[in-house]
Amino acid sequence: MREQGSAVAWVESPLQLLCAVEARHAGLLGPGVRVLARAGLPALNTTGAELAALGLPAGLTIETAGALRPPRRATWVLGDAFSGRAQLAALVAAPARTVVVDDGLATVRLLELLTSRPGTPLVRARAVPSRPRRMLGAAAGLRLRAAARAGRLTFFTALPVPAPLAAAVRATGAELVRHDFPWLRGRPAAGHPRPAESTVVLGTSLVRDGLIHRDRYLSWLFALGVPLAYYPHRREDPRDLEKVRAHPGVTVYDGRAPVEMTLRGLGPGQRVLSLPSTAVTSLRVLLAGRGVPVQAVEVPDDWWTASAPGSLRSHLQIFALERPSP
Repeated sequence: MREQGSAVAWVESPLQLLCAVEARHAGLLGPGVRVLARAGLPALNTTGAELAALGLPAGLTIETAGALRPPRRATWVLGDAFSGRAQLAALVAAPARTVVVDDGLATVRLLELLTSRPGTPLVRARAVPSRPRRMLGAAAGLRLRAAARAGRLTFFTALPVPAPLAAAVRATGAELVRHDFPWLRGRPAAGHPRPAESTVVLGTSLVRDGLIHRDRYLSWLFALGVPLAYYPHRREDPRDLEKVRAHPGVTVYDGRAPVEMTLRGLGPGQRVLSLPSTAVTSLRVLLAGRGVPVQAVEVPDDWWTASAPGSLRSHLQIFALERPSP
């Protein structure tokens, strides 16, 4: 699958949008790529504008869309394969090929589910799906497994997929392609001057998702010392951000664009701290040659709430704490 046909991408997060651009640059999609960014998400608008300013790959356009209506027999690019909207669309209009790009650690869960027993439904890790939703997820899983057997499924990821899981994915017939953001690395970083602070902290969605205690997280953050540059997660609670913004010595920066774009210009003498996050892996890749350490902070046991079972805790931490494979 190299430079043939046309493609339609449906993206619902800044990282998905960036990875769709990288997939076009890598030659995994056809010469004409329409990227449909889900309407009503300001962070997607910001990211799309910044990507366009960098000079998009030839043949790729970004537009806002309220619904997913891809043509039949096109190549589909998906970031969130757990989306009910995407799963239903795939059943109605079967794609010629499917390319799945990164959607955070959910990508790894998708790989695990697809390589588990046949019939396992594609549902999110924390979801308690209704019977119809489980049936839709099961049908979507059957479609993707069939596409893999036919050689029509590709996973395009920057995540450090463990060797046994990668082998299991390829055994299904799917293609697994690793990347290190070559398109983005080749673009100038002038649009985002690096922050003056030596310590950069990435915000987290774990508090708003009810997985860790707010007071534990904020106490840790404020005990790091100042000055700090804080790049909030796009889903952080605005009330929490007000507390962070009011703390002396902490500067809160615009967090609407992916940190892969805003922080790729960091240099020696600076460091990045983060709770478990996909951004840890991608920033390590992007900053490896610039002498900037990117440290994932393991979440202490007493931070977790009752809403975070042990399996979810392990899933969130194991990949974020790993170093990318060579």
